[in-house]
Amino acid sequence: MELAPAAPPLLASDEQAATQTLIQQVLVAGVDEAGRGPLAGPVVVAAVILNKRRRIKGLDDSKKLSAAKREQLFPLIVERAVAYSVIVIDRKEIDRINIFQATMVGMTRALLGLTPAATQALIDGNQLPKNLPCPARAIVDGDALEPAISAASILAKVSRDRLMVAMDAHYPGYGFADHKGYSTPAHLAALQRLGPCAEHRRSFAPVKLLLDQGRLF
Repeated sequence: MELAPAAPPLLASDEQAATQTLIQQVLVAGVDEAGRGPLAGPVVVAAVILNKRRRIKGLDDSKKLSAAKREQLFPLIVERAVAYSVIVIDRKEIDRINIFQATMVGMTRALLGLTPAATQALIDGNQLPKNLPCPARAIVDGDALEPAISAASILAKVSRDRLMVAMDAHYPGYGFADHKGYSTPAHLAALQRLGPCAEHRRSFAPVKLLLDQGRLF
């Protein structure tokens, strides 16, 4: 019995065609945010479409990973993803439309920023934004269950942490590089001592209370 001839090796053009076919098939984006709870700074939302042929080991909920591990994974996600998008919603927009709406808007913008566009989205949490550009499913604890959401959570967290470290240089004394704007005892003490800076969220209770007290005296 004659054996079938071996398949010829893939040429560069063949590899490009195979990659294009893969891209057309794998268009499920994971979406997650970082920074809903802090008293200062932006909320950052990321969307990621992973490439199944270029797997990334170690993906998990960004909160479960060390800062060093997140920094290690960040460039791998950027390099190997079919597409990714990172959106920053600043403090002024958060205060104008509230943190929930800001997060929902950020998720929509992150999906709109993907090229190629996603055909489906997996969103961390239990609520979906309105007017999404594709069908979507909300997944509670999705950042620990779905690799694409894990990747998005890492991009969002690392991007926001870097912004907060830079913010610390502009507004010294608050400790933004350490607590990233969250309401730690050190941050609350600095707020009492220094008062709110331009990056503190006026719509959040501890900041609003201080500002209201200032208007009374």
